[in-house]
Amino acid sequence: MADWTDRIVGDRMTVDREFNDRVMASEFASQEWSLIMTATEFEIENADDPERARIVANTDKLEGMMPHIEEAGKRQQSMAGGGGRDDGGGDSIIDTVKGALGLGNGREDHDAKLAAAEKLVQEYADELQSHLESRGKWEQVRRSYES
Repeated sequence: MADWTDRIVGDRMTVDREFNDRVMASEFASQEWSLIMTATEFEIENADDPERARIVANTDKLEGMMPHIEEAGKRQQSMAGGGGRDDGGGDSIIDTVKGALGLGNGREDHDAKLAAAEKLVQEYADELQSHLESRGKWEQVRRSYES
């Protein structure tokens, strides 16, 4: 199954460039997006059925990566002088303690960011499949996944 991803490296690079505008418009900084993509594996669901086959993002590892993703976002924002995106979170010691105790909206923010990452990475998977279909490569890729 890993062989199918080797076949589409160039296509992934093209989709990465085309998808960059969506990432830039999202709540994720480029470093965060890189970590999200590192934690994501792509699979082909229903590969044996040409009508239903589709690329899906397996985000099972994303939950464990979220603390690193969130930290990367904070670092990137602080390096930019705090003038980047506003995630609505506070940086005071009280906010930090409340978050550690599970008070406030820390968990809700975490869950919302995880959901946003999962949604965006599936949009990427959809875009990748669309790209492969438009280039006439989808059927070959789908079959190589099966074997």
